[in-house]
Amino acid sequence: MVSERTGKIKPSLTLEITAKAKKMKAEGISVIGFGAGEPDFNTPDYINAAAKKAIDIGFTKYTAASGMPELKKAVCAKFLKDNGLTYQPDDILVSSGAKSSLYHAICAIVNPGDEVILPSPYWLTYPELISLADGITVYVKCEKETGYKMTAEQFEKAITPKTKCVIINSPNNPTGAVYTEEELKSLAKVAEKYGLYVISDEIYEKLVYGGEKHYSIALASDYMKEHTVVVNGVSKSYSMTGWRIGYFAAPRDITKAASSMQSHTSSNPCSISQYASVEALTSPESEKFISSMQKTFDERRKFMVDFLKRIDGVVCAEPKGAFYVFADVSAFYGKSFNGAVVSDSLSFAEQALKKGVAVVPGAAFGDDRCIRLSYAISLADIEEGLERLKSYIKELR
Repeated sequence: MVSERTGKIKPSLTLEITAKAKKMKAEGISVIGFGAGEPDFNTPDYINAAAKKAIDIGFTKYTAASGMPELKKAVCAKFLKDNGLTYQPDDILVSSGAKSSLYHAICAIVNPGDEVILPSPYWLTYPELISLADGITVYVKCEKETGYKMTAEQFEKAITPKTKCVIINSPNNPTGAVYTEEELKSLAKVAEKYGLYVISDEIYEKLVYGGEKHYSIALASDYMKEHTVVVNGVSKSYSMTGWRIGYFAAPRDITKAASSMQSHTSSNPCSISQYASVEALTSPESEKFISSMQKTFDERRKFMVDFLKRIDGVVCAEPKGAFYVFADVSAFYGKSFNGAVVSDSLSFAEQALKKGVAVVPGAAFGDDRCIRLSYAISLADIEEGLERLKSYIKELR
């Protein structure tokens, strides 16, 4: 029998849709998939060249478990340049992906029974990481009317004597919401009032649109700097998802505790990937790559939102960051497609698949009224996929 800890982990609601879509494709059936959680750009050549150099010079051994010194220095320089945050290398933990960084941060902060406040909709992995740390997730439901962002009033209302920290994800997956500086400072005041920690997931930092600017809550006050874990990585900004390099900056006692834990769980991140990540963070070529990718995503974002708004019954808040649109399709619940009743986001997605379009059920992210669509696919595929989605909706009776 498996342990109680692993038994608490919920299976992903998207697995069934993903499996069916893959099966259809294997059978030669055309399926447009909107589930992509990674940029559809190749890792830039200059970063690949750095990885090849690492192999050629024999940089293929263990590094320090918490990350190579050169990469930690590059991360510190990045935080200062991009966020106005000053850190030292001993404040930095480099992990095998930002998910690993998040897990070690949560374990370093949360004791069994501690409550962690999580704005909903949320990235589906957060509750599972909290559960693995024997913490308790307290959900705060955020609505379209507030741009799917938690207000200071909602935050304070959710706090109890057991509350230990809050997770903020901006830009947000799945909604694309971006918290403003003013909004984050309001949340920071609440956190300071009750002596809470903040875990700020900023992995989509470089992908913001429409004049929005990314702001890190760690910059809000001296208290926030001393009580915030800022999580980031190279996966989204440099199209390096498979390289598995994430990192965080935190108060030194948290970094030390998380580093000790990581030394026994995964040990050091891949040496070759670390070497390449130094190039990603320091090369002048990176600014041009990110700018080009951001421009392309913005064009797709606008196209997708404009298209969806023309479908009667579909409602979506305009995303300001990341590469997702979170669309409310609950107006169609209760209708049928070829005799099958659509009653929730999962059944909506299952029936849409029969029209050759794969979407992610919003139930996976805490909002069963919605579906998530990624625009990290070509514009041609976006247009074809949305046409199929529109055709499917028109056939609902």
